[in-house]
Amino acid sequence: MFEQTFKNIDDILHKDSGCSSELDYTEQTSWMLFLKYLDDLEQDKKINAELMFEDYQYIIDEEYRWSSWAAPKVDGEFDYDNALIGDDLMEFVDNKLFHYLKGFKQRAESPDTIEYKIGEIFGEIKNKIQSGYALRDCLEKVDELRFRSQEEKHELSHLYETKIKNMGNAGRNGGEYYTPRPLIRAMIDVVQPKIGETIYDGAAGSAGFLCEAFDYLSKKEGLSTQDLDTLQNETFYAKEKKSLAYVIAIMNMILHGIEAPNVIHTNTLAENIADIQDSERHDIILANPPFGGKERAEVQQNFPIKTGETAFLFLQHFIKKLRAGGRGAVVIKNTFLSNTDNAAIALRKELLENCNLHTVLDCPAGTFIGAGVKTVVLFFEKGSATQKTWFYELDPGRKMGKTNPLNDNDLKDFVALQKTFSDSYKSWSLDIGGLDASFDLSIKNPNVEEEAPLRKTSEIIEEIMTLDKESEAILMSVRGLL
Repeated sequence: MFEQTFKNIDDILHKDSGCSSELDYTEQTSWMLFLKYLDDLEQDKKINAELMFEDYQYIIDEEYRWSSWAAPKVDGEFDYDNALIGDDLMEFVDNKLFHYLKGFKQRAESPDTIEYKIGEIFGEIKNKIQSGYALRDCLEKVDELRFRSQEEKHELSHLYETKIKNMGNAGRNGGEYYTPRPLIRAMIDVVQPKIGETIYDGAAGSAGFLCEAFDYLSKKEGLSTQDLDTLQNETFYAKEKKSLAYVIAIMNMILHGIEAPNVIHTNTLAENIADIQDSERHDIILANPPFGGKERAEVQQNFPIKTGETAFLFLQHFIKKLRAGGRGAVVIKNTFLSNTDNAAIALRKELLENCNLHTVLDCPAGTFIGAGVKTVVLFFEKGSATQKTWFYELDPGRKMGKTNPLNDNDLKDFVALQKTFSDSYKSWSLDIGGLDASFDLSIKNPNVEEEAPLRKTSEIIEEIMTLDKESEAILMSVRGLL
């Protein structure tokens, strides 16, 4: 039922002149989902308070609650007589509702509260739906969704993930928000986070790394009430620069079960890494930072290794944000392993000398749908220099793309062999002590014989002429003997 509801909402938005792509559909669905979620959350908390003979203080004032303006009901039935529609609905949403919700940021006690998140979201997002009748239809469809049970939340989170994935094919920058979930799960399997450790992503996108890490940890057996509270409030931390991604990250984490996501809307690279304190460091970093960007000179001043390459700045940030003994798993372009510019060489030196780069996963083209670049995943532990690095060349045995995406089975061999750094046809180890001053890590798989390069046509013709002459000489010799 939920899947059909999502399709119906997309169909409505597709016909509205204010929404033009999958990015717009996801954005507009997100703010409506968020308000419906808040209403269900408040209803649940009110019921729990009544069972304890306590009064419940609503977060949202009555006029602005979902059940008052979006889906008014009488005796459980939709109240069409009092439901806002058309221009009246647009006037309320654009000029009253969003203004009221935006004000929560100033009224909230601290940034880690749900009130602050409400203010942040509605300070960044706008209602793009232009027809009050289309908006009314969307609201009624969203009202069909329920967030009450874990099963319902699980189904909704799965559908929302599908919407995020589809954004990758929607043009503009949608692809930045989606990292294949099988790859994320393999990264988590290697890093193996534990309850009580903090997990950080400074380039959160849709928060896929944190959502998958939450799923991984929340499924552990024997979790106590304290463990669950730790997962909710003291485990996951993120930063995201772009407004749409920030909103999607919060909604995605909420649907996965994290009620007040600790996501900050900020430019991570604007922070001078020299100012990072011990209290701000984390046990685990999971990330796929954007690459190919060109950061301004004033941003580069925040880093000891100056470079315009966004991913290189993020890697410096991540190394600094890790605690001693902390573990990182970061996706980066494979050219990082071999670039000969000063910044790349200095950054490889920094990584190898201050961290144990124990594993490099070499991913094939097509791992990221819609992106032609090849990537690697760097797995490292901070605090000791690298002695040996284990490489694994991922080869699913097929051309990957939209119809043949990466799956969990593709990565089983990698996860299994990585536990013992075993050599195989696809894996090998490199002694870092043998590297030259460039710290070049682009070592080819020694288990695969390189094919002989194709010869030039002129070389082939020359060889044929030589063989012809040799054959002619032999024939002449034979004739002489006769």
